[in-house]
Amino acid sequence: MTPPKPAGSLLTISDLAERTGVPPATLRSWESRYGFPNPVRLAGGHRRYAEPDVAAVLEVLRHRGSGLALEAAVRRATTASFRPRSMYAELRREHPELTPQLLSKSSLVALSHAIEDECCARAERPLLFAAFQHDTFLRESYARWVELARTARATVVFADLATPRPPHPGLPVEVALPREAPLNREWVVVCDAPDLPACMAAVERPGQEGEPDSRRRFEAVWTVDPRAVRHASRVAAALADEYRPGWRVGAELTLLDDEPAAASADLRRASDLLGRMLGYVDARH
Repeated sequence: MTPPKPAGSLLTISDLAERTGVPPATLRSWESRYGFPNPVRLAGGHRRYAEPDVAAVLEVLRHRGSGLALEAAVRRATTASFRPRSMYAELRREHPELTPQLLSKSSLVALSHAIEDECCARAERPLLFAAFQHDTFLRESYARWVELARTARATVVFADLATPRPPHPGLPVEVALPREAPLNREWVVVCDAPDLPACMAAVERPGQEGEPDSRRRFEAVWTVDPRAVRHASRVAAALADEYRPGWRVGAELTLLDDEPAAASADLRRASDLLGRMLGYVDARH
């Protein structure tokens, strides 16, 4: 597959076909029947597409793969719900098999560090995303994430940053969240790599304003299912597109265009067992 073009450039129908695997004739048929994808028309009548159209077509293919009819898949991909605002809510919506757990901050720190350490030790050129809620939490972990970014395809971190640093090769791309962004209440770690997929997403429980930081509680889901992790990556990339347009320039993101194999039954059973164990360990704190 060809790499994404720089932000601001438009794709031809051949580019879109190459990036998604959907033939140009099929794309024209979808446009005629459903008004999707909806291209920009140049003066000569030629179709041109934007980067989000690639994600939308891939989303249709994913829904088709899960059994939806084409019309329903297009409707699902083009509704407002396709523009995600919350990593946690999107994972719960698309992957209801993920069981939420109420965990303490200390358990989430342990889970986050376990994913980060395994990623640093074993993952081959992963895509990395993380949400830290507050700038102070990002700065406390910044050295770890600089080391993770050193060998990653791309690394993106979200927080309530006043002034995000300019992009620099080998460093995390910093994405500032507006005050009203739901992601401000979430704690996210995504390591998307063919050889080591893992992600965790947690949302802070409401009504804890007076609680000490160490006693904060979160509702969390985590998974090593390659398809769920890839979906988390796509959601994170879409959020970065919204909050820091142009961040993709120079990033190697063709991995997002691929659809990995589903998790095996053995992997699901092992994940369920580890999730239950984590609940027992958390209860002892």
